[in-house]
Amino acid sequence: MIAVDTNIIVRLLTQDDAEQYQKAHHLFASNEIFIADSVILECEWVLRFAYQFDCVQINTAMTKLFGLPNVHLTHPALLAQTLAWHSQGLDFADAFHLAFSQHCKAFYSFDKKMIKAAKAIDGCKVVLP
Repeated sequence: MIAVDTNIIVRLLTQDDAEQYQKAHHLFASNEIFIADSVILECEWVLRFAYQFDCVQINTAMTKLFGLPNVHLTHPALLAQTLAWHSQGLDFADAFHLAFSQHCKAFYSFDKKMIKAAKAIDGCKVVLP
């Protein structure tokens, strides 16, 4: 098994550099791949900020990526929850933080936008301190 960095995933998903895309594609075609949680979080940011991907494009790309039979994640169920909450209107990073904090009785934040968005979904108790 090998682990990959954000730039490998971004090249694979965007195909914006033909040579690097071919190398990234070869890695995914010929190896068992581990993707760290931190790489996933950074990947979403790069796709959104640098490539102007919207919520649907990000969720579609990540769902396909995570569904590859040779891709291994630390917490696949929590990442599925992250994508579901993201599709329901939460910012990706906020959804990520909440999914990974479900074992806690509450998630405290000063982010009023996050608190409001979290009220619309099940399983998230986000409150002001």
